[in-house]
Amino acid sequence: MARVSMLEPPLASASARLGPEFGQRVLLTIDTEEEFDWGAPFRRDGYGLSHVTAIPRFQSFCEKIGAHPVYLVDWPIANDARAVEIIGDAVRRGTADVGAQLHPWVNPPFDEELCVRNSFAGNLPQALEAAKLMALCDGIERAFGTPPLIYRAGRYGLGPNTAALLKSAGIRIDTSVRTLFDYSSQDGPDYTRHPLAPYWVDKERELLELPVTSVYSGLLHNVGRQLQQVGERLPRAMGALSRLGLLERIALTPEKVSIKEALRGIDIALDTGLPVLVLSFHSPTLAPGHTPYSVTEDNVEALYDWFEQVYTALHRRGVRSCTVADIIAASGG
Repeated sequence: MARVSMLEPPLASASARLGPEFGQRVLLTIDTEEEFDWGAPFRRDGYGLSHVTAIPRFQSFCEKIGAHPVYLVDWPIANDARAVEIIGDAVRRGTADVGAQLHPWVNPPFDEELCVRNSFAGNLPQALEAAKLMALCDGIERAFGTPPLIYRAGRYGLGPNTAALLKSAGIRIDTSVRTLFDYSSQDGPDYTRHPLAPYWVDKERELLELPVTSVYSGLLHNVGRQLQQVGERLPRAMGALSRLGLLERIALTPEKVSIKEALRGIDIALDTGLPVLVLSFHSPTLAPGHTPYSVTEDNVEALYDWFEQVYTALHRRGVRSCTVADIIAASGG
């Protein structure tokens, strides 16, 4: 198999069609992970999992509003009995999917230096990235009774070897590309030139990329990518454009994105014909005090209100939830 790098934007011919019967759908992804201090150096221990008790409420809420969550679980979650029972129950009932998310700093084997660069799994030596990925996938299959078919690299950290490793692990969908975002200042990937629509990673069309949804809004949205390249060097200029309503980047997440912005972003994404809107957030945000986005109980309640309004708007436009299996089937897999 020829080596394929997921760090480079694909050719136009790699575009994936999901079929007219698929229509436009929404996929809700949750980075289901341990609690840690986002402002502190990376460490292998000292994390928490207390927010896991908040997941049942969220799962029930999703079932009520017609959402089908995909829990992208990492090593600590896959090895926590409470989390496995809670998420496993939803998976067994067919009301949720489970996938993999690799946080290399807490995922054995531990043969790398703890540093920012190595927090992006794709920066690790191929053998070590492979060993961590296989340990995680095997652990998820043991815990939940089903192998993960969808993957997200923690911190969106793809690398030059990741495509081949994902295919070897039986992964069918990757959702690590965060279109319009650049992590190169931390030795991470740059996704500012990647498309938003699904595309095939490999020529065999066995691995589908499903980017996390982000769009540009404003009068200058058509030249947003070019302006962002300048804005990375002049962040105040980008802030001014946003305040003036000329250009803003909207990620479809309840974390630091208002409902007004999100609804505007949804309309933009749907009006461009995007077949799948990929929503995302971090599971520790479901309880106060674990992420910068959910400091208080009021913040948690605001998250639930955000999702209720988002799904009401999606239903109004005829957008239904989909599963991982739905996407694989629609792509011809």
